[in-house]
Amino acid sequence: MTSVTDVNEKSPLANMGSSGAYQKLLAFASLIALLIGFSIASPNFMQTSNMIAILQATSVNGVLAVAATLVIITGGIDLSVGTLMTFCAVIAGVVLTYMGMPLLLGVAAAIGAGALCGLVSGTFVAKMKIPPFIATLGMMLILKGLSLVISGTRPIYFNDTPGFDQISRGSLIGKVIPSLPIPNGVLILFIVAIAAAYILSRTVLGRYTFALGSNEEAVRLSGVNTDVWKMRIYALAGGICGIGGILIASRLNSAQPALGLGYELEAIAAVVIGGTSLSGGRGTILGTIIGALIMAVLTNGLRVLSVAQEWQTVVTGAIIILAVYADMVRRKKSG
Repeated sequence: MTSVTDVNEKSPLANMGSSGAYQKLLAFASLIALLIGFSIASPNFMQTSNMIAILQATSVNGVLAVAATLVIITGGIDLSVGTLMTFCAVIAGVVLTYMGMPLLLGVAAAIGAGALCGLVSGTFVAKMKIPPFIATLGMMLILKGLSLVISGTRPIYFNDTPGFDQISRGSLIGKVIPSLPIPNGVLILFIVAIAAAYILSRTVLGRYTFALGSNEEAVRLSGVNTDVWKMRIYALAGGICGIGGILIASRLNSAQPALGLGYELEAIAAVVIGGTSLSGGRGTILGTIIGALIMAVLTNGLRVLSVAQEWQTVVTGAIIILAVYADMVRRKKSG
């Protein structure tokens, strides 16, 4: 009987290989080129405060991109990561501000709500056989509505929750090394990224994640309950989105129920730029983090150069199209 390990070893999509290494190298070179280009265009770009702002922006988008990476590797897609982030922030607001519960309980509630919503999305995809695009699009709209209903369409502030704003904006590293005031949000991003990379490379869940994206039917024929594992992957991705919700709520010191739309596009763009294939079976967390940094640097650089917001949106859309086209070219070459 064919094992999942055999499926991974036989599939050219299961391992990154030379093409994956080349893609990461290309993405890293693009990041360096952007940094140099914007530095030349504006002397304000490389200021310490601006670099910290870029890292702060990357912390939220990067966490969402990590969640999206897990789903995309399975051959799926998750359009709800942005609104799920917002929903989890609202849940934290309800638990901490409205109910007056302890900080840790509010954080746990947000992550738990994210995991539960991810499990629901995974159930739609795995058990009900709804295409991931449609299932997560529907979940995106559901969560957007629920966020507005639960919050009463008003922001929920965390002024009465001591220490909440320090989750993202504080700096444990800065207390040890004053010259390096890296925000806690960035530290949390790297912890999440390292944990996700470990899961993908060292655990059974990670092997099934790649196997499902490479050849789901072969995995099913080997006797594996693919539906259960797919639901677990979506639940894990949802829990990570819950962490993203905590980060953005802490950064703003409020849960903004109308926030979230558009984040999923930047997350998916970061994933694809980092070398994860939209057809599934291939991807790395390191590539995704590089992709998230590219998106943050590009957005920040355009803002520093006083490019109009509408043109920033145009550029972001163009990058998404180019990233998807590049993925299509890679798939044709690997095929």
